[in-house]
Amino acid sequence: MSDLPADLPAVRLVDLRETPLHVSEVLDAVADPAVGGIDVFVGTVRDHDRDRGVTGLEYSAHPSALDRMREVAEGVAEKYDVLAVAALHRVGPLGIGDAAVVVATAARHRGEAFDASRAFIDELKGTVPIWKHQLFGDGTDEWVGTP
Repeated sequence: MSDLPADLPAVRLVDLRETPLHVSEVLDAVADPAVGGIDVFVGTVRDHDRDRGVTGLEYSAHPSALDRMREVAEGVAEKYDVLAVAALHRVGPLGIGDAAVVVATAARHRGEAFDASRAFIDELKGTVPIWKHQLFGDGTDEWVGTP
């Protein structure tokens, strides 16, 4: 871990990106000398959904999505005993195997990090207005998570 100032805010990185996501950037953001455990979740584009072949997808975000992501991060930082949280979500076209979302939480102990990361990704996926447009091998498509 790096020698970072102790007065850093708990929410270290929150962003939407049209470019590939790098786990190392998220790990660097939550690095802290007091951390004993970091939990990272990486959501990737899989090649199927409900027994249908997926060829790719595209994420679209409402203009409020970044603000809502920050609110979710702040809520996790307040509710859980964590020292740092970070999240990146991809928008635009993605291919099979691409990282779509990366969240991380850092805590003094692993249990808090595990619990906070689970809550972080669940709340992000459940409440942030980001929509997935899946493209299937048979030429059909489907929007997921739209209002």
